[in-house]
Amino acid sequence: MQQQLQQPEKGSFLSWFTTGVGRVIVALIVPIITFAILWQSFVFMRDTEAPKLLIALVALVVGVVGVWALYIGTNFFIEQLPGRVRDALRPYLFVGPAMVILGVFLIYPAIGTIYLSFFDARSESFIGVQNYAFAFVDSAMLIALRNNLLWIILVTGFTVSVGLLVAVLVDRLSQWEEAAAKSLIFMPMAISAVGASVIWSFMYFAKPITQPQIGTLNAIITGFGGEPVLFLLDKAINNFALIAIQIWLLTGFCMVILSSAVKGVPDELLEAARIDGANEFQVFFRILVPSIMPTILTVSTTVFIIVLKTFDIVYVMTNGRRDTEVVANRMFNELFRFGNSGHASALAVVLLLAVLPIIYWNLRSLREQRS
Repeated sequence: MQQQLQQPEKGSFLSWFTTGVGRVIVALIVPIITFAILWQSFVFMRDTEAPKLLIALVALVVGVVGVWALYIGTNFFIEQLPGRVRDALRPYLFVGPAMVILGVFLIYPAIGTIYLSFFDARSESFIGVQNYAFAFVDSAMLIALRNNLLWIILVTGFTVSVGLLVAVLVDRLSQWEEAAAKSLIFMPMAISAVGASVIWSFMYFAKPITQPQIGTLNAIITGFGGEPVLFLLDKAINNFALIAIQIWLLTGFCMVILSSAVKGVPDELLEAARIDGANEFQVFFRILVPSIMPTILTVSTTVFIIVLKTFDIVYVMTNGRRDTEVVANRMFNELFRFGNSGHASALAVVLLLAVLPIIYWNLRSLREQRS
């Protein structure tokens, strides 16, 4: 009699939850509720009038506990399904959120941007490819495209070449000397592009010739008897002055990645080449470089993409004035300064189309090397 009281009667509402269908429904409700709580938390964090400390606390809880709870709840739901279905769906439990985030925050905005690029400044009237004609015909845009090409060639070429050269040279130092050299060269990577721009603005600062120079470079130049150089005002050198900042920032990144690849080349292979009579240049160009070519391609592609969308340095230093405009900075100005969403969208699509062939070429090269 007591056992009958403890067990739910057959056909009752409580016993229904112990069946397969009931357990699946209950398990489905858990992640839905968790997702609803997370969504409301995101809405709350966007409230500009909410206390900042409370927003930070909610963000911490959501970022750590909320995502963990969502995974646990979803996994609990999958555990209630039949064996074949469970095994088929389990991989998507971990890949699914990333795909959703990728679709919402990357694919959907990309499609929306392409759509808006065919409309006028207020996104009201369809104007066809006029925005793209502006991107390749307007005189200011031609300067921006020229500057972007200059940035890509110089920054990618210098950072990868110098990074590889430094990686090879420091590999011959003692352990502590190598660590010290790499730390100094990599240190600029810890500085944001905005911070680096502020630092170099003091380096380039120039006063009238009759006054003492407080800018580092002009202080050195005038100390040797020269005249102050207007690094950011002279159109002949201002682009190179901005490019030097990006090279200073990225060389350490290239050096660290390429140094790891250099250390992966067997010493026996290099010694065998030297024994066969190869000099250091032949060892470098015919043995070392081909051995680490996949890493060089990867680093070059990464630097290419970073440079193609460069914005911070130009915006902080000159904001595109005196023929220093680049595409990303012009895109920002078109949208937030001139209020022309059509031009801004077209420029964003141009940047996207410029990146896609490089990514495709890189992936194809990696597949060929693996095969």
